[in-house]
Amino acid sequence: MIGRTLGRYLGARFLRWILGVFLIGTAIILLLDFFELVRRAGDREGFSVGRAFLTSLMRTPALTEQFLPFAALFGSIFAFIGLARRSELVVIRAAGVSVWQFAAPAVIVALGLGIAEATIYNPLSAWMKQQSEVVGASLFGKEQQILDQTASRAWFRQNGADGESIVHARASSDQGATLSGLTIFLFDNKGGFSERIEAPRAFLEDGFWRLEDAIVYRANGEWDQHDIYRLSTFLNPTEVREVLARPDAVAFWQLPGLIALAEHAGLPAFRYRLQFQILMARPLLLISMVLIAATVSLRPARFGGVTRLVASGVAAGFMLYVATELARDLGGAGIVPPTVAAWTPGLIATLFGVSVLLFREDG
Repeated sequence: MIGRTLGRYLGARFLRWILGVFLIGTAIILLLDFFELVRRAGDREGFSVGRAFLTSLMRTPALTEQFLPFAALFGSIFAFIGLARRSELVVIRAAGVSVWQFAAPAVIVALGLGIAEATIYNPLSAWMKQQSEVVGASLFGKEQQILDQTASRAWFRQNGADGESIVHARASSDQGATLSGLTIFLFDNKGGFSERIEAPRAFLEDGFWRLEDAIVYRANGEWDQHDIYRLSTFLNPTEVREVLARPDAVAFWQLPGLIALAEHAGLPAFRYRLQFQILMARPLLLISMVLIAATVSLRPARFGGVTRLVASGVAAGFMLYVATELARDLGGAGIVPPTVAAWTPGLIATLFGVSVLLFREDG
Protein backbone atom coordinates (compact mmCIF):
# COMPACT_ATOMS: atom_id res chain seq x y z
CA MET A 1 0.00 0.00 0.00
CA ILE A 2 1.11 3.57 -0.60
CA GLY A 3 2.10 5.74 2.34
CA ARG A 4 -0.50 7.63 4.32
CA THR A 5 0.87 11.01 3.30
CA LEU A 6 0.72 10.20 -0.41
CA GLY A 7 -2.66 8.56 0.02
CA ARG A 8 -4.10 11.62 1.77
CA TYR A 9 -2.61 13.90 -0.87
CA LEU A 10 -4.10 11.94 -3.76
CA GLY A 11 -7.43 11.52 -2.00
CA ALA A 12 -7.66 15.24 -1.29
CA ARG A 13 -6.90 16.09 -4.92
CA PHE A 14 -9.60 13.76 -6.22
CA LEU A 15 -12.09 15.01 -3.65
CA ARG A 16 -11.44 18.66 -4.55
CA TRP A 17 -11.78 18.03 -8.26
CA ILE A 18 -14.98 15.97 -7.95
CA LEU A 19 -16.61 18.43 -5.56
CA GLY A 20 -15.45 21.35 -7.68
CA VAL A 21 -17.02 19.92 -10.83
CA PHE A 22 -20.16 19.04 -8.86
CA LEU A 23 -20.48 22.59 -7.50
CA ILE A 24 -20.00 24.11 -10.96
CA GLY A 25 -22.63 21.78 -12.38
CA THR A 26 -24.96 22.61 -9.49
CA ALA A 27 -24.60 26.32 -10.18
CA ILE A 28 -25.40 25.80 -13.86
CA ILE A 29 -28.45 23.67 -13.04
CA LEU A 30 -29.62 26.28 -10.53
CA LEU A 31 -29.37 29.07 -13.08
CA LEU A 32 -31.13 27.05 -15.79
CA ASP A 33 -33.96 26.11 -13.46
CA PHE A 34 -34.24 29.69 -12.23
CA PHE A 35 -34.46 31.10 -15.77
CA GLU A 36 -37.04 28.45 -16.63
CA LEU A 37 -39.20 29.55 -13.70
CA VAL A 38 -38.80 33.18 -14.75
CA ARG A 39 -39.80 32.30 -18.31
CA ARG A 40 -42.89 30.40 -17.20
CA ALA A 41 -44.17 32.75 -14.53
CA GLY A 42 -42.36 36.05 -15.01
CA ASP A 43 -45.48 37.86 -16.16
CA ARG A 44 -47.77 36.46 -13.46
CA GLU A 45 -49.24 38.49 -10.66
CA GLY A 46 -47.35 38.12 -7.38
CA PHE A 47 -44.13 36.99 -9.06
CA SER A 48 -40.75 38.25 -7.87
CA VAL A 49 -37.19 37.32 -8.72
CA GLY A 50 -36.34 36.59 -5.09
CA ARG A 51 -39.24 34.21 -4.69
CA ALA A 52 -38.39 32.38 -7.90
CA PHE A 53 -34.74 32.06 -6.89
CA LEU A 54 -35.70 30.68 -3.46
CA THR A 55 -37.98 28.09 -5.05
CA SER A 56 -35.32 27.09 -7.57
CA LEU A 57 -32.63 26.95 -4.88
CA MET A 58 -34.65 24.42 -2.89
CA ARG A 59 -35.41 22.37 -6.01
CA THR A 60 -31.81 22.17 -7.17
CA PRO A 61 -30.49 19.40 -4.84
CA ALA A 62 -33.04 16.95 -6.22
CA LEU A 63 -32.05 17.91 -9.77
CA THR A 64 -28.31 17.44 -9.15
CA GLU A 65 -28.42 13.85 -7.89
CA GLN A 66 -28.23 12.51 -11.44
CA PHE A 67 -25.24 14.76 -12.12
CA LEU A 68 -23.02 13.31 -9.38
CA PRO A 69 -21.75 10.33 -11.48
CA PHE A 70 -20.67 12.75 -14.21
CA ALA A 71 -18.96 14.92 -11.60
CA ALA A 72 -17.05 11.84 -10.45
CA LEU A 73 -16.09 11.07 -14.06
CA PHE A 74 -14.98 14.57 -15.09
CA GLY A 75 -13.39 15.34 -11.73
CA SER A 76 -11.35 12.13 -11.82
CA ILE A 77 -10.27 12.77 -15.42
CA PHE A 78 -9.07 16.28 -14.53
CA ALA A 79 -7.28 14.98 -11.43
CA PHE A 80 -5.47 12.22 -13.34
CA ILE A 81 -4.51 14.59 -16.17
CA GLY A 82 -3.21 17.13 -13.65
CA LEU A 83 -1.00 14.48 -12.06
CA ALA A 84 0.31 13.44 -15.47
CA ARG A 85 1.03 16.96 -16.72
CA ARG A 86 3.01 17.91 -13.61
CA SER A 87 4.96 14.67 -13.90
CA GLU A 88 3.76 13.65 -10.45
CA LEU A 89 2.39 10.48 -11.97
CA VAL A 90 5.78 9.67 -13.48
CA VAL A 91 7.50 10.13 -10.11
CA ILE A 92 4.90 7.99 -8.35
CA ARG A 93 5.24 5.21 -10.91
CA ALA A 94 9.07 5.44 -10.75
CA ALA A 95 8.84 4.86 -6.99
CA GLY A 96 7.31 1.45 -7.71
CA VAL A 97 3.69 2.39 -7.03
CA SER A 98 1.28 0.38 -9.19
CA VAL A 99 -1.81 1.75 -10.86
CA TRP A 100 -3.97 -0.06 -8.28
CA GLN A 101 -2.18 1.64 -5.41
CA PHE A 102 -2.43 5.25 -6.60
CA ALA A 103 -5.98 4.67 -7.91
CA ALA A 104 -7.06 3.34 -4.51
CA PRO A 105 -7.49 6.84 -2.93
CA ALA A 106 -9.77 7.86 -5.81
CA VAL A 107 -11.82 4.68 -5.36
CA ILE A 108 -12.10 5.31 -1.62
CA VAL A 109 -13.24 8.88 -2.27
CA ALA A 110 -15.86 7.63 -4.76
CA LEU A 111 -17.04 5.03 -2.25
CA GLY A 112 -17.40 7.63 0.48
CA LEU A 113 -19.22 10.07 -1.81
CA GLY A 114 -21.60 7.35 -2.95
CA ILE A 115 -22.48 6.39 0.62
CA ALA A 116 -22.87 10.04 1.64
CA GLU A 117 -25.06 10.76 -1.40
CA ALA A 118 -27.43 7.88 -0.62
CA THR A 119 -27.66 8.30 3.14
CA ILE A 120 -27.33 12.07 3.62
CA TYR A 121 -27.67 14.05 0.40
CA ASN A 122 -30.67 12.11 -0.95
CA PRO A 123 -32.82 12.56 2.20
CA LEU A 124 -31.83 16.23 2.30
CA SER A 125 -32.71 16.78 -1.35
CA ALA A 126 -36.07 14.98 -0.94
CA TRP A 127 -36.90 17.15 2.08
CA MET A 128 -35.88 20.34 0.27
CA LYS A 129 -37.95 19.34 -2.76
CA GLN A 130 -41.02 19.00 -0.53
CA GLN A 131 -40.25 22.33 1.12
CA SER A 132 -39.87 23.99 -2.27
CA GLU A 133 -43.41 22.91 -3.10
CA VAL A 134 -44.68 24.33 0.20
CA VAL A 135 -42.73 27.56 -0.20
CA GLY A 136 -43.79 27.89 -3.83
CA ALA A 137 -47.44 27.40 -2.90
CA SER A 138 -47.26 30.01 -0.13
CA LEU A 139 -45.28 32.53 -2.19
CA PHE A 140 -46.96 32.15 -5.56
CA GLY A 141 -50.41 30.94 -4.50
CA LYS A 142 -52.38 29.75 -7.50
CA GLU A 143 -49.43 30.43 -9.77
CA GLN A 144 -47.58 27.52 -8.18
CA GLN A 145 -49.25 25.13 -10.58
CA ILE A 146 -47.59 27.05 -13.42
CA LEU A 147 -44.20 26.66 -11.78
CA ASP A 148 -44.80 22.95 -11.27
CA GLN A 149 -45.46 22.25 -14.93
CA THR A 150 -41.95 20.85 -15.23
CA ALA A 151 -43.25 17.83 -13.26
CA SER A 152 -44.93 14.98 -15.10
CA ARG A 153 -48.68 15.16 -15.47
CA ALA A 154 -50.81 12.44 -13.90
CA TRP A 155 -53.87 10.58 -15.14
CA PHE A 156 -55.63 7.99 -13.01
CA ARG A 157 -59.03 6.37 -12.63
CA GLN A 158 -60.73 6.08 -9.26
CA ASN A 159 -64.04 5.03 -7.74
CA GLY A 160 -66.02 6.27 -4.76
CA ALA A 161 -69.48 6.80 -3.33
CA ASP A 162 -70.02 9.54 -5.94
CA GLY A 163 -69.28 7.08 -8.75
CA GLU A 164 -66.37 6.45 -11.06
CA SER A 165 -64.17 9.31 -12.20
CA ILE A 166 -61.04 10.04 -14.22
CA VAL A 167 -58.61 12.53 -12.68
CA HIS A 168 -56.05 14.60 -14.54
CA ALA A 169 -53.53 16.61 -12.50
CA ARG A 170 -50.84 18.89 -13.88
CA ALA A 171 -48.59 18.25 -10.89
CA SER A 172 -48.55 16.29 -7.64
CA SER A 173 -46.70 16.75 -4.38
CA ASP A 174 -46.54 15.30 -0.88
CA GLN A 175 -46.20 11.84 -2.46
CA GLY A 176 -49.47 12.19 -4.34
CA ALA A 177 -51.59 13.50 -1.45
CA THR A 178 -51.69 17.01 -2.94
CA LEU A 179 -52.68 17.64 -6.56
CA SER A 180 -52.54 20.86 -8.60
CA GLY A 181 -54.32 21.95 -11.76
CA LEU A 182 -57.11 19.35 -11.70
CA THR A 183 -59.65 18.33 -14.29
CA ILE A 184 -61.99 15.57 -13.13
CA PHE A 185 -64.54 13.74 -15.28
CA LEU A 186 -67.36 12.03 -13.36
CA PHE A 187 -69.52 9.22 -14.71
CA ASP A 188 -72.85 7.79 -13.52
CA ASN A 189 -73.59 4.16 -12.68
CA LYS A 190 -74.31 3.40 -16.35
CA GLY A 191 -70.96 4.78 -17.48
CA GLY A 192 -72.37 7.98 -18.94
CA PHE A 193 -70.70 11.35 -18.46
CA SER A 194 -72.32 13.39 -15.68
CA GLU A 195 -70.00 16.21 -14.54
CA ARG A 196 -66.65 17.88 -15.13
CA ILE A 197 -64.84 19.52 -12.23
CA GLU A 198 -62.04 22.09 -12.50
CA ALA A 199 -60.02 22.96 -9.40
CA PRO A 200 -56.58 24.50 -8.78
CA ARG A 201 -55.78 22.23 -5.82
CA ALA A 202 -56.97 19.05 -4.11
CA PHE A 203 -55.91 17.37 -0.87
CA LEU A 204 -56.44 13.71 0.02
CA GLU A 205 -58.28 13.23 3.29
CA ASP A 206 -60.02 10.28 4.92
CA GLY A 207 -62.29 8.88 2.22
CA PHE A 208 -62.44 11.92 -0.05
CA TRP A 209 -60.55 14.54 -2.03
CA ARG A 210 -60.98 18.08 -0.70
CA LEU A 211 -61.02 20.40 -3.70
CA GLU A 212 -60.55 24.15 -3.28
CA ASP A 213 -62.23 26.77 -5.50
CA ALA A 214 -63.85 24.05 -7.58
CA ILE A 215 -66.11 24.75 -10.55
CA VAL A 216 -68.60 21.98 -11.42
CA TYR A 217 -69.87 21.79 -15.01
CA ARG A 218 -72.89 19.52 -15.43
CA ALA A 219 -73.90 17.61 -18.54
CA ASN A 220 -76.99 19.81 -19.00
CA GLY A 221 -74.81 22.92 -19.38
CA GLU A 222 -75.32 24.34 -15.89
CA TRP A 223 -72.40 25.09 -13.58
CA ASP A 224 -71.71 26.31 -10.06
CA GLN A 225 -68.69 27.19 -7.95
CA HIS A 226 -67.70 25.80 -4.54
CA ASP A 227 -65.10 27.13 -2.15
CA ILE A 228 -64.72 23.57 -0.83
CA TYR A 229 -65.90 20.51 -2.77
CA ARG A 230 -65.56 16.97 -1.46
CA LEU A 231 -65.21 14.13 -3.95
CA SER A 232 -65.41 10.69 -2.39
CA THR A 233 -62.74 8.11 -3.16
CA PHE A 234 -62.00 4.54 -2.17
CA LEU A 235 -58.27 5.17 -2.59
CA ASN A 236 -56.19 5.13 0.58
CA PRO A 237 -52.90 7.04 1.02
CA THR A 238 -50.85 3.95 0.19
CA GLU A 239 -52.65 3.40 -3.11
CA VAL A 240 -52.39 7.07 -4.04
CA ARG A 241 -48.68 7.05 -3.25
CA GLU A 242 -48.20 3.98 -5.42
CA VAL A 243 -50.05 5.61 -8.32
CA LEU A 244 -48.69 9.16 -8.13
CA ALA A 245 -45.61 9.42 -5.94
CA ARG A 246 -42.30 9.56 -7.76
CA PRO A 247 -39.89 7.05 -6.19
CA ASP A 248 -36.96 9.44 -6.63
CA ALA A 249 -38.81 11.96 -4.43
CA VAL A 250 -38.82 9.56 -1.47
CA ALA A 251 -35.90 9.75 0.97
CA PHE A 252 -33.54 6.78 1.20
CA TRP A 253 -34.41 6.01 4.83
CA GLN A 254 -38.16 6.04 4.08
CA LEU A 255 -38.00 3.56 1.21
CA PRO A 256 -37.81 0.31 3.27
CA GLY A 257 -40.89 1.27 5.27
CA LEU A 258 -42.73 2.34 2.12
CA ILE A 259 -41.87 -0.96 0.44
CA ALA A 260 -43.16 -2.93 3.43
CA LEU A 261 -46.33 -0.81 3.55
CA ALA A 262 -47.05 -1.32 -0.15
CA GLU A 263 -46.50 -5.06 0.08
CA HIS A 264 -48.72 -5.29 3.16
CA ALA A 265 -51.47 -3.52 1.20
CA GLY A 266 -51.06 -5.98 -1.68
CA LEU A 267 -49.69 -3.35 -4.08
CA PRO A 268 -46.66 -3.76 -6.37
CA ALA A 269 -43.56 -2.19 -4.85
CA PHE A 270 -41.00 -2.78 -7.60
CA ARG A 271 -40.64 0.96 -8.36
CA TYR A 272 -39.61 1.67 -4.79
CA ARG A 273 -37.44 -1.43 -4.66
CA LEU A 274 -35.70 -0.21 -7.80
CA GLN A 275 -35.08 3.24 -6.33
CA PHE A 276 -33.74 1.71 -3.11
CA GLN A 277 -31.38 -0.56 -5.05
CA ILE A 278 -30.25 2.34 -7.27
CA LEU A 279 -29.23 4.31 -4.19
CA MET A 280 -27.55 1.26 -2.72
CA ALA A 281 -25.61 0.78 -5.97
CA ARG A 282 -24.59 4.45 -6.24
CA PRO A 283 -21.12 3.88 -4.66
CA LEU A 284 -20.39 1.17 -7.25
CA LEU A 285 -21.50 3.49 -10.06
CA LEU A 286 -19.15 6.24 -8.84
CA ILE A 287 -16.30 3.75 -8.54
CA SER A 288 -16.92 2.63 -12.12
CA MET A 289 -16.70 6.28 -13.23
CA VAL A 290 -13.33 6.64 -11.48
CA LEU A 291 -12.02 3.48 -13.15
CA ILE A 292 -13.21 4.68 -16.57
CA ALA A 293 -11.40 7.97 -15.92
CA ALA A 294 -8.25 6.06 -14.98
CA THR A 295 -8.30 4.05 -18.21
CA VAL A 296 -8.28 7.18 -20.38
CA SER A 297 -6.21 9.60 -18.28
CA LEU A 298 -3.07 7.72 -17.28
CA ARG A 299 -1.24 8.19 -20.55
CA PRO A 300 1.80 10.49 -20.04
CA ALA A 301 1.18 13.94 -21.54
CA ARG A 302 4.38 13.87 -23.59
CA PHE A 303 3.02 10.91 -25.62
CA GLY A 304 0.14 13.04 -26.93
CA GLY A 305 -3.34 11.83 -27.79
CA VAL A 306 -4.71 12.94 -24.42
CA THR A 307 -7.65 14.79 -25.98
CA ARG A 308 -8.76 11.73 -27.90
CA LEU A 309 -8.51 9.53 -24.82
CA VAL A 310 -10.47 12.00 -22.71
CA ALA A 311 -13.16 12.20 -25.40
CA SER A 312 -13.40 8.42 -25.39
CA GLY A 313 -13.78 8.49 -21.61
CA VAL A 314 -16.58 11.04 -21.83
CA ALA A 315 -18.28 8.91 -24.49
CA ALA A 316 -17.94 5.83 -22.27
CA GLY A 317 -19.45 7.76 -19.37
CA PHE A 318 -22.45 8.83 -21.43
CA MET A 319 -22.90 5.28 -22.71
CA LEU A 320 -22.93 4.11 -19.11
CA TYR A 321 -25.53 6.76 -18.31
CA VAL A 322 -27.73 5.61 -21.20
CA ALA A 323 -27.36 1.99 -20.08
CA THR A 324 -28.27 3.00 -16.53
CA GLU A 325 -31.40 4.84 -17.68
CA LEU A 326 -32.40 1.92 -19.91
CA ALA A 327 -32.00 -0.49 -17.02
CA ARG A 328 -34.01 1.88 -14.81
CA ASP A 329 -36.86 1.92 -17.34
CA LEU A 330 -36.84 -1.87 -17.62
CA GLY A 331 -36.78 -2.24 -13.85
CA GLY A 332 -39.47 0.41 -13.38
CA ALA A 333 -41.74 -1.47 -15.77
CA GLY A 334 -41.21 -4.72 -13.88
CA ILE A 335 -39.52 -6.41 -16.86
CA VAL A 336 -36.19 -6.84 -15.05
CA PRO A 337 -35.78 -7.51 -11.31
CA PRO A 338 -34.91 -4.28 -9.46
CA THR A 339 -31.63 -5.67 -8.11
CA VAL A 340 -30.44 -6.64 -11.59
CA ALA A 341 -31.55 -3.35 -13.13
CA ALA A 342 -29.82 -1.26 -10.45
CA TRP A 343 -26.52 -3.11 -10.08
CA THR A 344 -25.77 -4.45 -13.58
CA PRO A 345 -24.63 -1.20 -15.31
CA GLY A 346 -22.21 -0.26 -12.54
CA LEU A 347 -20.91 -3.81 -12.23
CA ILE A 348 -20.28 -4.16 -15.97
CA ALA A 349 -18.57 -0.76 -16.13
CA THR A 350 -16.38 -1.64 -13.13
CA LEU A 351 -15.33 -4.94 -14.68
CA PHE A 352 -14.59 -3.14 -17.94
CA GLY A 353 -12.40 -0.58 -16.18
CA VAL A 354 -10.56 -3.24 -14.21
CA SER A 355 -9.96 -5.28 -17.37
CA VAL A 356 -8.50 -2.31 -19.26
CA LEU A 357 -6.24 -1.36 -16.34
CA LEU A 358 -5.08 -4.96 -15.97
CA PHE A 359 -4.19 -5.06 -19.68
CA ARG A 360 -2.27 -1.77 -19.49
CA GLU A 361 -0.54 -2.53 -16.22
CA ASP A 362 0.30 -6.20 -16.58
CA GLY A 363 -0.03 -6.69 -20.32
